[in-house]
Amino acid sequence: MNKPKIVILGGGYGGIITTKRLEKLLKTNEAEVTLINKHGYHYLTTQLHKVGVATAVDRQIAIAIPQLIDQRKTYFIQDEVSLVDINNKEVKLASGKTVEYDYLLVALGFEVETFGIPGIKEHAFEIRSFRSSKAIYHQILKQFELYKQDHDPARLTFVVAGGGFTGIEMVGEFIDAMPKLCTQHGIPLKDIKIVAVEAAPSVIPFFPKQSVEYTTHFFEKNHIELITSKKILECTAEKLLLENGIEIPTRTVIWSCGVKGNSIVEKFGLQIEKGKIPVDPHLRVRGMSNIFSIGDCSLFRKNENSALPPTAQVALQQAPVCAKNIVASIRGEELKIFEYHHKGSVASLGNWAGVGLVGKVRLSGLIGAFMKQVIEARYLFNLGGLSLIVKQHFGVDREPVKVTAKE
Repeated sequence: MNKPKIVILGGGYGGIITTKRLEKLLKTNEAEVTLINKHGYHYLTTQLHKVGVATAVDRQIAIAIPQLIDQRKTYFIQDEVSLVDINNKEVKLASGKTVEYDYLLVALGFEVETFGIPGIKEHAFEIRSFRSSKAIYHQILKQFELYKQDHDPARLTFVVAGGGFTGIEMVGEFIDAMPKLCTQHGIPLKDIKIVAVEAAPSVIPFFPKQSVEYTTHFFEKNHIELITSKKILECTAEKLLLENGIEIPTRTVIWSCGVKGNSIVEKFGLQIEKGKIPVDPHLRVRGMSNIFSIGDCSLFRKNENSALPPTAQVALQQAPVCAKNIVASIRGEELKIFEYHHKGSVASLGNWAGVGLVGKVRLSGLIGAFMKQVIEARYLFNLGGLSLIVKQHFGVDREPVKVTAKE
């Protein structure tokens, strides 16, 4: 009898943790597990802002997938998914290969949402992946060098669009990184201008007033220009245009204003709702008994009016339940209903400050930064145990990851 084939699309938080759990849950020779990912590494999405200004070694953020999985139990294919044929139970890859499946998990992550604003896709830099975040760093270096030639202040004006968690973390990382970068490249720190733009009346508008005030004061103390209550109208190669005729001359706009499900899923012949794959309480794609979906490209409704947000926390809670349900499906056992429990949110403002809300406890300052580190360490522990934590902090490979960056 042929062993059932389990294929996992995507090596992000949801895909990699589901893979790890399957390795533990499945009996020897009970099933064949294949993980397919576009890149040979798994990157820590919640740390991508560090890649943008090189405050972390590449391999602290992008970890080689073969080092994370048990290659005796999981077969890894580095390739890009181009199509899923649900009628023939096949995954077609960009290389021309075809992979058959009996059970499929779609965990292909997100794309950046530009809201149709002119010029964002063409001119802004995205905190979307390791590759796109690395492009921000290359852009900074490029502008430093060009500034030495023409002394155009727009080259040293860096705009972060979006005042949510990703945006404020990017600003915090700029604050930490710029003194060292300026020294290395002979640029006076006083010539650097960092602007944060948010359409809402404040940064992190979904957080308590005290957290908003702390973040705002932190920005002011570190000479960040904060512009709120202004929508972005257009982005060009040389400036950002806001409401009320405001123009910001800049060559670098970093976009962190929202995400949407990976548009590739719209080609799979599955039901699509709001650009995502709707799933049932067991994380199965609606109407399908052998296809599951978790993370940013799936739509899990809490009720008729609201769905779970596209966050790492959601994917990390879905993954263990998804693994159990795939195994239960193979064994003909009862599937588990997924229940999400929000455990709080924490954002870093560089290495030495942060803001957060865990339960009813509000965190700020050094304790906020510490809690962010605890959360990241806990994830590394779940991914590879204490040895991975030690390696990522003390024995990490310092050779840069080779990527083709957007210039």
